Amino acid sequence: MDAVVKKFPDISDERRDERPSRAEAEAAVETLLRWVGEDPTREGLRETPARVVKAYEELFGGYRQEAGDVLGRTFEEISGYDDMVLVRDVDFHSHCEHHMVPIIGKAHVAYVPDSRVLGLSKIARLVDIYGRRLQTQESMTAQIATAIAGMLRPKGIAVMIEAEHMCMSMRGIRSKGSLTVTTSFQGAFAEDAELKGRFFSLTGHRV
Repeated sequence: MDAVVKKFPDISDERRDERPSRAEAEAAVETLLRWVGEDPTREGLRETPARVVKAYEELFGGYRQEAGDVLGRTFEEISGYDDMVLVRDVDFHSHCEHHMVPIIGKAHVAYVPDSRVLGLSKIARLVDIYGRRLQTQESMTAQIATAIAGMLRPKGIAVMIEAEHMCMSMRGIRSKGSLTVTTSFQGAFAEDAELKGRFFSLTGHRV
């Protein structure tokens, strides 16, 4: 297949310049340990600040990547295929930007191609990039749809996210197991009720 490569603008340069040092980040974790009433010098916590910062590098690795890093390659040889492409049940872990506690869920992403398609793994990687940032579920849903629209220019896009928010399960109302569902429909999915209905059916939902 012939590939089309494009580069999305990198919007993270300013963020990188403003980041504190690793030592400052570890000191902040130590401050929080003291604030909750712990002794950061005791044996079990001596390495905790370094471990937390290392874990945060992975959990928030999405700030070191942009959509164009994974969507920069598309394929034009699709033999006339013009129906829905759906990648469903993409597991992700994110963190609520209001309380910095986990969001755990699944994303379903579909599009109708207009002459070009993405490698299927690229969609899962895109979900991962946006998941590994502080998020609201609404924003994450829109960001995934916007990124695909900007790169692929498909005839239609559908994104659904179902997630449990630990800020509801672990604190506040403590509503364990409650799921939040968000959707974004563009182009053909917004205009064609039958196509939207097929998307709901294939993702195991009723309209």
